[in-house]
Amino acid sequence: MNQAIPVRGGKRSHLFIRLGSVLLALLVVIVLALMWWWNDEPARFDVAASAREAAAARGQAQVTGTVTTHSLIRVSRSLLDKRGGYISNDKLPPGLFLDNMPNWEYGALVQVRDLAKAFRNDFSRSQTQSVEDPDLAEADPLFSSPNDRWLLPSSESQYRKGIAHVDAYLARLSDPAAASTQFYARADNLADWLAVVEKRLGSLSQRLSASAGQVVLDTDPDSSGEVGPDGLTVVRTPWTQIDDVFYEARGSTWALLHFLKAVEVDFDRVLRDKNALVSLRQVIRELEETQAPLGSPMVLNGSPFGFFANHSLVMANYISRANAAVIDLRRLLERG
Repeated sequence: MNQAIPVRGGKRSHLFIRLGSVLLALLVVIVLALMWWWNDEPARFDVAASAREAAAARGQAQVTGTVTTHSLIRVSRSLLDKRGGYISNDKLPPGLFLDNMPNWEYGALVQVRDLAKAFRNDFSRSQTQSVEDPDLAEADPLFSSPNDRWLLPSSESQYRKGIAHVDAYLARLSDPAAASTQFYARADNLADWLAVVEKRLGSLSQRLSASAGQVVLDTDPDSSGEVGPDGLTVVRTPWTQIDDVFYEARGSTWALLHFLKAVEVDFDRVLRDKNALVSLRQVIRELEETQAPLGSPMVLNGSPFGFFANHSLVMANYISRANAAVIDLRRLLERG
């Protein structure tokens, strides 16, 4: 009588399935943990103390423009060296699944680009026909590289090159022997940059306000908004983009807050001469409110006077007030 030979293939297949399930579950846990860890906004820093420490470490003297230049470098590096590094161009998990942080990065990057252009066109030049600084002329287009490029040259590599050029400008600015390298802390230079800031804040305020629907005059015949009574257009942010706009605004105001605090140091004499120091501090105070911790796991989008909060409208309120203060500040600077 032949005895049946036990088959072990079934047990092995069950073992492989269990092992694969455990590994898959472990991978999911690791990805979720990294998503939670990476989805964290960089902490604010003291611009004056940071510039002072950096200058001491490099044996450089602090001159007018040091704090603003260092703040541009420090904010730019924060985009690349924060938890998880630069995420906007990630094509693999967990960065691929993150949504809020890439929008935060883009908002901060826009402010970096605007200030880098102001350095190139205004802060480093004594007049319109002056020769532009060679390092700043290289940094400006590098910061303007696409924010989601992962093929070579990647976004990170371009931005690091831009930082290196700004750092080279800072080294020459602090060198007494490099007399041709200057930072011109003039009222007109500051007013020109603030005019750009004013437009950025105004745009963010309007986009945030559209989270609950905003009725505007229909001046565009090709408008895609909802046409309401009396020929008015209802502009409404799609619900899938509510948190995108919110975190873009949060990143933009985070970067701008540091830049304005640096301006308060380097343009101190000009601000006092124009009686504009209080106006600048008012802008800073309003922007500080935009960085308060979000006490909700998600960005709520309740109706303006409804039961639930509308975080976008709260952010829009602070940004609108900051924008109004920027307008007043720029007018003070433009007065003779």
